[in-house]
Amino acid sequence: QVQLVESGGGLVQAGGSLRLSCAASGRTFSGYALGWFRRAPGKEREFAAAISWSVGSTRYADSVKGRFTISRDNAKRTVYLQMNSLKPEDTAVYYCAAARAAQAVGVTEDWYAYWGQGTQVTVSS
Repeated sequence: QVQLVESGGGLVQAGGSLRLSCAASGRTFSGYALGWFRRAPGKEREFAAAISWSVGSTRYADSVKGRFTISRDNAKRTVYLQMNSLKPEDTAVYYCAAARAAQAVGVTEDWYAYWGQGTQVTVSS
């Protein structure tokens, strides 16, 4: 079992930056791929970014590529999402997710078994 708690959300102006953090607790952090998803008002939850466990390979949604960077610190059991050049359309609740996978990294919700409660990001125009 892995428990995930997100932090770092808030209100920012368009063009600004935020860094989200997701702290994991539980029996182990080893061997888990981690992802960030988001749900905008009135829309379904969608994939944003993910990082694998073993070699740190990453995947990004086209909508965030070049602006967002996912990283992880295994010693701190934390995954980060650095968000730059934020746009109003990035406004959403951001969720951290984890899946037991040594090398792969998934981009769909059903690939992930564990979820955090989410943190709100609001980008004003």
